[in-house]
Amino acid sequence: MPEVNSTGQPAAQRPWLVLGIMCIGFFMSLLDGSIVNVAIPTLIHGIDASYDQVLWVVDGYLLVFSVPLIITGRLGDIFGYRRLYVIGIITFTIASALCGLADSPAWLLTARALQGLGGALLFPQVISSILTIFPPQLRGRAFGLFGAIVGFAPIVGPVAGGLLLTHLGWRWIFFINVPIGIITAVLAVTLAPPMRSGRARRLDLVGVALAIAGLSGIVFGLIEGERYDWGTIAGPISITSVIVAGVVLLAVFVLWQHRQRGEPLMPPALFGARNFAVGNGVGFVFQLGMIGIMFVLVLYLQMARGYSALQTGLVVLPNAVLTAVGSAYAGRLSDRFGGKYILMAGMTLLAIGLLVLVAVAGPTSSAWGLLPGLAVIGIAGGATFAPLQQATMDGVDPRLAGAASGVSSTTRQIGGVLGTAVLGALLSARLSSTVRGEAEKRAGRLPENLRARFIGDSVDAAQHYSPPTPPGGLNPATTSLYERVTTDAFAAGFVNAMHTALAACAAVLVAASLFCFLFSPSNRPTTVRVQRRPAETTPQD
Repeated sequence: MPEVNSTGQPAAQRPWLVLGIMCIGFFMSLLDGSIVNVAIPTLIHGIDASYDQVLWVVDGYLLVFSVPLIITGRLGDIFGYRRLYVIGIITFTIASALCGLADSPAWLLTARALQGLGGALLFPQVISSILTIFPPQLRGRAFGLFGAIVGFAPIVGPVAGGLLLTHLGWRWIFFINVPIGIITAVLAVTLAPPMRSGRARRLDLVGVALAIAGLSGIVFGLIEGERYDWGTIAGPISITSVIVAGVVLLAVFVLWQHRQRGEPLMPPALFGARNFAVGNGVGFVFQLGMIGIMFVLVLYLQMARGYSALQTGLVVLPNAVLTAVGSAYAGRLSDRFGGKYILMAGMTLLAIGLLVLVAVAGPTSSAWGLLPGLAVIGIAGGATFAPLQQATMDGVDPRLAGAASGVSSTTRQIGGVLGTAVLGALLSARLSSTVRGEAEKRAGRLPENLRARFIGDSVDAAQHYSPPTPPGGLNPATTSLYERVTTDAFAAGFVNAMHTALAACAAVLVAASLFCFLFSPSNRPTTVRVQRRPAETTPQD
């Protein structure tokens, strides 16, 4: 029973170059998840779209990106990681060109869905490739680069989007992907080696149908829940029924996987590895608490402090740089000490950074005042991604790399979607209460005939995370006063609601840190042994 990478040497020539090429596409797919957010007002006018249609341009990408991950990971095992990556890059590049050429909401939404599919095809192949071409002793550093991109791309998105919108127009937030995608595909074909687990030969089609249906119901329900006020969608169909149906279908999917005697989509043997099972649980809880941090901060900077999208991106840019630096060092430390302990320290420090923000963020706080908390969050965030990935994948059979990366990616995506939904609901409910209280305190500064309307308008506008506009027919002095009072009330109310949301995120991250004790006691990089099958172990695409 020979060892895989028993010498501790990479399994491919120039593995860092190969990883760098694959991370370009990975970076593009993550960047496009956030870059479109800053273009929402422009898109409404640019293609004559409604607000709901443009929101679906954002949400549709997330839905199509999240749902197929468990399947595209397994497809990499069957057809080869490089091949799936190149197909994903080509799909993403073509879709980006179609997005830039769009002249109607339907066209743009269809192209964005195709973009999401391209991202889903390439995303798991990066993790699978790390497991294939790097020995256990070097995976922490490799996952460090992976983690740097995970933390960096979503924050760079608003900055890049703001610059492109200012100087080139909204179509270029999509066109910019085209030359990069073409170059990346060429580099992948010419410089990346063929990579394939050499195990799977067929796809579990029943499992695919059950997984897609179940995950679609859950992810759709969580994304769209707030828009439908967590109630009825149409006729007897409600958000609750869609989510419940999704959960039931996923339960049937799990039972089907246990009954499969051939090559299941999600091999139960994966969860026989203790660290993989624990890592998925920790990853789910971690994403639940982590995903909403930047969502809340961006709203705070733009809505409560009045920063533009570009200014907001520049404020949080140092956080992204520190995340990249922290991830690189965390990867090296994970190689030396094991991912478990670095991960625990990173999540604890992340919770502390959130509490620092709670202490310093106020209605009139400057960007400089936020810097200490953002710096702690940046370094701590970087110290979580790589160790989490390494600890989760420790002990996974390399022949199951695609299935493992697909399952872990799907688990975290669902955790992130759930976190966004829960945090959005918490923030919205808390904001209605705090804004009402702040409006009641300040109503006396307005003429008596405007006070009741001011309170009602403030509470209604809070549902859209913004202060209300002044009523018509007021003289300039009263209009100016109304604007000042509403802005002050909204900013103070938002800060109070934000404190609650960030404290809740900190509590979830502390819980995720405690769950790390469930990892196996010796969570150090190990050499994995597999049974060699001569006919199957030759790398091929």
